[in-house]
Amino acid sequence: MPVVENSIVAVTVYPTQARVTRRGRDTLAAGEQTVEVGPLPLSMDPDSIRVSGRGPATVLGVDVVLRRHAVPSDGTVTTVQQERRALTDELAEIGDTETVLRQRQAFLTALAERAGGTYARALATGEAAPDTVAAFTTTIGGELTSVLAGIRQLQHRRTQVTDRISALDRQLADVGELREPDARYAVVALAVSAPGQVELDVSYQVPDAGWRSTYDVRLTGETLRLTWFGLVEQRTGEDWPECELALSTARPSGVVAIPELDPWYLDLLMPPPPPMQAFAAYGGAPGAPAPAAAMPQPVARGRMLHDEEFDGFSPIEVAQATVQEGPVAATYRPARVVAVPADGTTSRATVLVLDLAAQLDHVAAPARSTDVHLRAVVTNTSQHTLPPGSAAVFHEADFVSKTALSAWAPGEELELALGLDDRVRVERELTRRTATRATLGSSRRREVEYRTTVGNYTGRPVRITVLDQLPVSRHDTITVKEALLEPPPAERTDLGVLTWRLVIAEGQTQTIRLGYRVDTAKGVQMSGWRE
Repeated sequence: MPVVENSIVAVTVYPTQARVTRRGRDTLAAGEQTVEVGPLPLSMDPDSIRVSGRGPATVLGVDVVLRRHAVPSDGTVTTVQQERRALTDELAEIGDTETVLRQRQAFLTALAERAGGTYARALATGEAAPDTVAAFTTTIGGELTSVLAGIRQLQHRRTQVTDRISALDRQLADVGELREPDARYAVVALAVSAPGQVELDVSYQVPDAGWRSTYDVRLTGETLRLTWFGLVEQRTGEDWPECELALSTARPSGVVAIPELDPWYLDLLMPPPPPMQAFAAYGGAPGAPAPAAAMPQPVARGRMLHDEEFDGFSPIEVAQATVQEGPVAATYRPARVVAVPADGTTSRATVLVLDLAAQLDHVAAPARSTDVHLRAVVTNTSQHTLPPGSAAVFHEADFVSKTALSAWAPGEELELALGLDDRVRVERELTRRTATRATLGSSRRREVEYRTTVGNYTGRPVRITVLDQLPVSRHDTITVKEALLEPPPAERTDLGVLTWRLVIAEGQTQTIRLGYRVDTAKGVQMSGWRE
C-alpha cells in the first residue's frame, strides 16, 4: 500500500487542543485505490480524522491504523537516539582506553621500583655509570607523565560525553511519546475516475497543545496601547513547521450535553459527632499583597539615543493578525508564520494592537498600606473579546509592574492596575487613643482618631480615591459609633468601608480625619481589635 508523501500545511490552535492539516500529492491510476497518509501522532483522536482534496477521485472511506516500527517514526527522535548510541559507544571506548593506560601506569611504577633497587646496588659496586641511571629515570618519568596526561584527557572527555548524553536524555523526555517506535496512519480508499495527480488534505485533532494570551500595556499620556500576544505550546509528538497558523478562541468539547437540574432537598441539620481531639488553628491576619515595582521618574534621553537622521520617518508599525469572526468564537491568523516545536517551547505571535483612551486616577488604602496605586479605567472600544491573561505594564519605555487582565468584552469597562506612583504621598497617623476600664454596671470604651495626609508632587493635578474603614460589630454587646468624619466620605457601605474622592492640585496636600469609639458591655472579651 503506497504511502503518500505529505507535510503539515496548516494548524488551528484552540485553547486546549489543535487541529492539524497534512497535504500530500500522488499520481494514481484509474480504478479503486487505497493509499496511506502519515505518520500521524499517537495522541491524535481517530474520530476526528477528515479527508478532502482535489483531483479526479472520490473518497470512499478513511480508517486510522496503528503501525508498529522497529525505530521511531519521527526523524528528529531517530537522530537523537542515534547520537546517544554513538556517545554511549564512545563512553565505552574511553573506559577501555583508560583501563589500558592504568595498567601501563602500574607496570611502569612496578618497573621503576624493581629497577631502583638493582641500579642502587650497581652504583654501589661501580657496575653502572650514573649517566645510565639518570637516563633510565628520565625515560620512566616521561612515560609516567605521558600516561597520567592521557588519563586526565580521558576523564575530561568522559565528562563532556556524559553531559551530552544527559542533554539528549532531557531532549527525549521533552518530546514524550516520540520515543515510542509507533505511529498512526490514515488509510484512504479512493475511486479514481481518470489517471492523474490527486491532492489529499488530511486533518485531525490532537491534545497536549494550546495557546494562551499575554499582553503588553503601555501608557503614554492618557492613551493606553494594548498589544495582545498569543503564546503557543505543544507536546503532540510532531514538530509544526512554518505553516498557516491560526489561533481560535473556540473551545471544542468531546462530549456536550444539555444541563439538567437535580432535586434540591431541604432537611434538618444533624450536628456532627464531637471530635476525639480538638486542635487549635493558628493564623495571622492576611498580609498586604506584595507591592509592584515603583514607577520610576522619567529619565532624560541622551543624545546617543537620538539620531536626527530619522526625524522625518514615521514610527515602526506592528503587524497584526487578520481576524475571522464566527457565531461564538473568533479565529486569528498572525501576519508572520511561526514554527512550533514539539518539546513544549513557547512560540509567540502578535495578535492585535489597540489604542484605547484611559481615565487615570490614583487609589490608596492607608489602613493597609501607604502605597499609592495608579489606576486606569478603560473601555474596550474594539470588536474583539480579549481572553484573560497576564500583562506587563510600561510607562512609555519603562517597565513598572505586572498585572492580570480578566476576560474583556467589546464595550466593557475595565479597571487596570498600572503600578505604584511614589510622587503621590500618603501618611496615616494615630492622633488620639483612649481606653476606659469597665466599672460596676458600666461598659468599657475605646476611642481612636486618625489623620491621613495626601500630598501631590506629580507636577499636575491628580484625582485620588482614599479608602478607609470603621470596625463592624457582629454582636449586640459591642457598639461602634463614629465620632469624626472630616470631610464627609463620598460613599460608605454597611461593612464599614469609607470612600473619599479627592482632587489635589500640584504641590498641595489634603487631610482626612477619622475618629470612632467602641463600647463593650461588662465582662465581654472583644476580638478583632487593632490600631
